[in-house]
Amino acid sequence: MAMKIGTQFPGLEGATQWFGGTQAHAESESVGHPTLVHFWSASCGICKDNLPRVGQWRDEKREQGLRVIGIHMPRYEADTDVETVRELISKYEITEPVAVDNAHKLKDAFQNEQGFVPAYYLFDAEGKLKCFAAGERGLDMLKSAIERVLPQNGN
Repeated sequence: MAMKIGTQFPGLEGATQWFGGTQAHAESESVGHPTLVHFWSASCGICKDNLPRVGQWRDEKREQGLRVIGIHMPRYEADTDVETVRELISKYEITEPVAVDNAHKLKDAFQNEQGFVPAYYLFDAEGKLKCFAAGERGLDMLKSAIERVLPQNGN
């Protein structure tokens, strides 16, 4: 069963490794802020196509409160190579904390049973799921939801 709208942010326990921060840092950054959690995989072409747009939102919307957390979820054995993940983080200039989910604990915590990548979970400032989107058109579906969870005019 997929995570339902209104579900509380499940936490980030179980990552096998972190880049760009720690679990504690990523969780504390998200408290009181709208947070976009994006699942991606080294073997996913659509994921790599979308990473620059996620980065653009991360940078453009940070002042409005948006926080971003990446989760690299392997689809195949080759995807578990953390050096490949490190290289992609550098190549795509990913500056948000990235959890490596080689044990699929985060996949399970976010109820991503189908193993969708890319997959996007948008939580509001209270930590409640407001939008889930996946696949090629996922970011398009997410854009208006991000605007709705961000404070308007600094309020």
